[in-house]
Amino acid sequence: MPLFTPFLADSGLYFAIRHSTLPGQTVLVSLVIASIFSWSVMVTKLLMVHRAKKQSVSFLELFRSHRQPLHIYESQLRFDGSPLYSVYRAGCRELTYHLLGSQEVDETFRARLEDSPRISPAQARVISTAMERSVGETALKLEGQMILLATAVSGAPFLGLLGTVWGVMDTFGGVAESGSANLAAMAPGVSAALITTVTGLLVAIPAMFGYNFLVTSIRGLIVQMDNFAAELASAFEHQFVDHGEYTRRP
Repeated sequence: MPLFTPFLADSGLYFAIRHSTLPGQTVLVSLVIASIFSWSVMVTKLLMVHRAKKQSVSFLELFRSHRQPLHIYESQLRFDGSPLYSVYRAGCRELTYHLLGSQEVDETFRARLEDSPRISPAQARVISTAMERSVGETALKLEGQMILLATAVSGAPFLGLLGTVWGVMDTFGGVAESGSANLAAMAPGVSAALITTVTGLLVAIPAMFGYNFLVTSIRGLIVQMDNFAAELASAFEHQFVDHGEYTRRP
């Protein structure tokens, strides 16, 4: 730390902060708080997206390796954090309710499933609606708190600009009162005023990159959920839906 003290003391940043006024310091504190919130959201969302992608890959591999679409549900395996698993679980719960009249999975589940009649197309549409609802709910969870990043991107530069304009206004007001318009009198105030704009940009720029990356990743997950919901509905229709008379499956 002693090695950096002379550097900080001689830097324009330290000079500007030391000469900033109360309004400027208030803006700086607000921007620091906004930066803490935006970085917290970015780190949390990045970890969530990474986990969602990893869990979804494992889930899809297991789902597509078995011809029975209810295999994972029957085995009571969990892929917490995977948005695809949330859609799958919602669809399976609705399907088993219409097939068996119950969502309970026990040792008789397979026998009851084999003896149950096929469901009607109208019931299949209800199952598809349940999966669509799950897609929407999961998408809202994925997009949660993104408004904080969007606010940091758009609001931080304007808040910094407000501090700069206020600081310049105070500087010129002080010069007018003193009657001395020399550079030495104006430089500290102008420097202190400009630091808020710099801080606003330092908050907004990382938030902008993080927001764009997260929005793209989340949109990809939502598209993946939509595609999987259609794939699962097709699998259910092939094995469990009767488009003619109700018959028992062989």
